[in-house]
Amino acid sequence: MSRKKMEELITSLENKKEKILLGGGKSAIDKQHKSGKLTSRERIFLLLDENSFEETDLFIEHRSTRFGMDEKKPPADGVVTGYGTIDGRPVFIYSQDFTVMGGSLGEMHAQKICKIMDMALKVGAPIIAINDSGGARIQEGIDSLSGYGQIFYRNTLNSGIVPQIAIIAGPCAGGAVYSPALMDYIFMIQGTSKMFVTGPQVVKAATGEEVTAEELGGAHTHATKSGVASFVSRNEEECFFEVKKLLSYLPSNNVEEPPVGERQDPVDRKNSSFLDIVSTNPNRPYNVKKIIEDLVDQDSFFEIQKDFAKNLIIGFARMNGHTVGIVANQPYHLAGCLDIDSGDKASRFIRFCDAFNIPLVTLVDVPGFLPGSNQEFGGIIRHGAKILYAYSEATVPKITVIMRKAYGGAYLAMCCRDLGADLVLAWPTAEIAVMGAEGAVNIIFRKEIEAALDAQIEREKLLEEYRQEFYNPYEAAKRGYVDQVIDPQETRLKVIRALEIFWSKRITGKGKKHGNIPV
Repeated sequence: MSRKKMEELITSLENKKEKILLGGGKSAIDKQHKSGKLTSRERIFLLLDENSFEETDLFIEHRSTRFGMDEKKPPADGVVTGYGTIDGRPVFIYSQDFTVMGGSLGEMHAQKICKIMDMALKVGAPIIAINDSGGARIQEGIDSLSGYGQIFYRNTLNSGIVPQIAIIAGPCAGGAVYSPALMDYIFMIQGTSKMFVTGPQVVKAATGEEVTAEELGGAHTHATKSGVASFVSRNEEECFFEVKKLLSYLPSNNVEEPPVGERQDPVDRKNSSFLDIVSTNPNRPYNVKKIIEDLVDQDSFFEIQKDFAKNLIIGFARMNGHTVGIVANQPYHLAGCLDIDSGDKASRFIRFCDAFNIPLVTLVDVPGFLPGSNQEFGGIIRHGAKILYAYSEATVPKITVIMRKAYGGAYLAMCCRDLGADLVLAWPTAEIAVMGAEGAVNIIFRKEIEAALDAQIEREKLLEEYRQEFYNPYEAAKRGYVDQVIDPQETRLKVIRALEIFWSKRITGKGKKHGNIPV
């Protein structure tokens, strides 16, 4: 072949690529920008390292011939797929193109996504999905539904092997919502993201209820009420920054260890602030985030689902440079009680950490499970059991610090010794008991109180005796349920030393296919 002929072929190639890279055309791109949204490729270029993106299946075309589809050739079939790097580490990515048939998903659109997911599994690298789609391509009928099913299947196969991150950068409705729901973390953007199984019009037709798209499935709704959103950002740029930050804590797959960050914060730095933050009065609340931030490496705490189930805090942090998962009761909200939503929030996070070799540090100050008929009718038994199951199943290093209250079943649920905690530390303020002192005294000493000349004085006397004898960590320490009672100021040093020792722990399999977590 002559050089001239080769140059002609290359020119033809470049012309074809240029046409496809225009997506839905200039007017559609302008409309996308006017709505405050980036295009599919602009998003990828902003998220990945500069010049690292390699696009795959650029020339894919659909095979549908019905409903006028034989005359339409949507560029790249409405989705951009490929691979690149973030902070030098490989990732696989797909970004739906709303400028091309509303980013609707058809047979070949789905095939492109599935191919990328298969590549990620082979390589052992995270998957990032940027969703901006009107849903299934109706013209392709059952083939569109099959495409969703194939994606869901791969989401499930990849779960626990590679991290899966969904970014909702536009509409995501109907069956489309279930791929993000099967992934590990969902990022939403204020005013832009919309997620719902049935939209406002269908809701009104079916139930008569009038609700806006924002109220039904906006970022605020899913961050505060449903718990679907893991993170909410003000704009796309902030969202992509948060995605990069999240990935910096995670290994690329389940056989790697999490990346190690800088070790500038001294291991033996004393937590003197703890003496002022936590009151010895068990009824006085405090913000456990202040405890977390002083415990972990400076500025390393990255909270997840911060506006959902605020009575329990979860997130990633670093301790001596190593990634850890933090689970902590929050006395500022519902006194730190466990409830239905916190059961869901904690259990999924615990299982993610276990899947990706991230040690768990649990900070306990819990008076119990939240009482009330709404909780009972909503299944708090089942939802609370999820935490018990998740902690019991987890084989990563598990370090528990009991700071103050640890009562009843909630004490057990917060990774006690009997659920497999590798080391249980307790502060002198720890109160480990079946229930609060008043309830215990009323039950144990009911007859004595009734027989006393002054029931109130007798009750106060018995309360004080009960607190002195049982409301301390030493009873539990005597029986080996607490390994060390420590000065709160030494918590960071003790936890880091424990993590270093238990990092090499090994637990053999039980020879079963899998357990049956209460869902």
